[in-house]
Amino acid sequence: MTRRTDRYRVSKNNSLWHIYQTVSFFKVVKNFIVIELARITPFLSVKNWLYRTLLRMNVGEKTAFALKVTPDVMFPEKVYVGSNCVIGYNTTLLTHEYLIDEYRLGQIHIGDNVMIGAQSLVLPGVTIGDGAIVSALTLVHKDVPAGAFVGGNPMQVIREGPREV
Repeated sequence: MTRRTDRYRVSKNNSLWHIYQTVSFFKVVKNFIVIELARITPFLSVKNWLYRTLLRMNVGEKTAFALKVTPDVMFPEKVYVGSNCVIGYNTTLLTHEYLIDEYRLGQIHIGDNVMIGAQSLVLPGVTIGDGAIVSALTLVHKDVPAGAFVGGNPMQVIREGPREV
């Protein structure tokens, strides 16, 4: 399955050399400072305020970002996280990919009541359904069905359907 990303071809140099033609330098600097502050603050409500207000991320109520979580520094406004989620320690949420001859942009949609384990990487154009669990150290390179338990690199579905409580 193909992730939902918009693709932009570049010529001559690799796409990262075109970075400031795709996003403002000042936006990246501001976002970097805000993200670095949020990564180290232990106050969940402060993190969510920083993300919602200064980065224009859509973050649901009672969602918890652990220490060192890194939302996309260039396009954080493309990250949507539902309510009552836990995003584990040192997880990265990427909404961009700069490749050799193109760059790609895509939204990330994380449903309600989702648990993402520590040190996971979520790639652009991915949706994680309500109630899903992503184990630690997972490369989320495709959609995760609601209620599924997934893990690994490459990501595999370990269990489908709603979890038992």
